[in-house]
Amino acid sequence: MALTADDVAALARLARIDLTPDEQQHLAPQLDVILESVARVSEVAAEDVPPTSHALPLTNVFRPDEVQQSLPVDQVLAGAPAAEQDRFRVPRILDEEA
Repeated sequence: MALTADDVAALARLARIDLTPDEQQHLAPQLDVILESVARVSEVAAEDVPPTSHALPLTNVFRPDEVQQSLPVDQVLAGAPAAEQDRFRVPRILDEEA
């Protein structure tokens, strides 16, 4: 079943996209090719093949969170270009009052 310009117009309305009649005519065969390609993939997908979101299995590479002793404030701020009240001092980027 081929898509018509009216089908494209209906899809455009649903997507809130303004298309001219020429654009509808131009897009109809392109969208039809896309739908045929999706249908072909659906034919190949067998019931014994589980659906996947990635071609390769993914594993979590993050380590578990563990509470550890942090560096002393003096040591952390030693390499800072500017520090104030045990914090990094950075230039103001907003025109707001502190």
